[in-house]
Amino acid sequence: MTKPIVHKDVVIIGAGMAGLTAALYAGRMNLDVLVLENGIIGGQIANATDIENFPGFISVSGSELIGTLQKQAEKFGAVVDEFDSIVKVSLRENPKIVETEEKIYQTDAVIIASGMNRRKLPLPEEKKFASRGVHYCEFCDGFMYQDKIIAVMGGGNAAVDAANFLTKYGKKIYLIHRSEFRADEVSQRRIRQNPKIEIMLQTEIKALHGDKKLESIDILDKKSGELKNLAVDGIFVNIGVEPNTALFKDELKLSPSGRIIAGEDCRTEIDGVFAAGDVREKEIRQLTTAASDGTTAALLAEKYISRLKETI
Repeated sequence: MTKPIVHKDVVIIGAGMAGLTAALYAGRMNLDVLVLENGIIGGQIANATDIENFPGFISVSGSELIGTLQKQAEKFGAVVDEFDSIVKVSLRENPKIVETEEKIYQTDAVIIASGMNRRKLPLPEEKKFASRGVHYCEFCDGFMYQDKIIAVMGGGNAAVDAANFLTKYGKKIYLIHRSEFRADEVSQRRIRQNPKIEIMLQTEIKALHGDKKLESIDILDKKSGELKNLAVDGIFVNIGVEPNTALFKDELKLSPSGRIIAGEDCRTEIDGVFAAGDVREKEIRQLTTAASDGTTAALLAEKYISRLKETI
């Protein structure tokens, strides 16, 4: 079946903070805007319970913040499509092509804000226990472990916040990390004061055990060299993220970490293609910098489109 061809001024890939901010600004400039998202709208931040470092809010949930931003973008005409996955992009063409499972979009400008995914647990048993004891979203799956024993793997803010969140379900939480904490002091203080949480630093998870579901894990104390078996009902993995750039590896230059190389103006090596948010190679990655990237990318995309129209 031949796919219908649809023209858009701007196609934004990703509906996280950067993508939705770009959609808001592009929509306000009367551009025809499409946002494509094949995961959770809001990305990594969507399930956060208490965001305390976004200007203008003492505390706000990720779902509330993203929900409001999506409504703002849609108010100015942006369309958010979360059900049509991208299968191919051709960014060097003019117009550029973004092909989904259902349609072929011709677009003057593309803003890539595809964000990150959580890194998988690097153990051979991971596939066997995926969703049967091994999880990556505490907000999605934590309810399954009411009064159970839960392990959280990781030492950054995401892991520490996950451990705190899971105390509303689990009767015992082990926070396991192979080195020292990277989380901020406020988050660390919260878990140290929580009687349900046992912190196990300098500890590695070496193996997973169970029949049809996870029943225990082998952990190695790196200081003593002792290997022991620990009974757990589930493990939530927070060991970093990987950029969603597989679609673009043959189109754009990527950094050694797999992120898209673009300047502070969010311009990539291809005219009319911009990278915004966590997918862009940069030193600081925060909600506020993602919003800044989205703003910059949208404003410069509008200028690029205006110049294109002048030459027609």
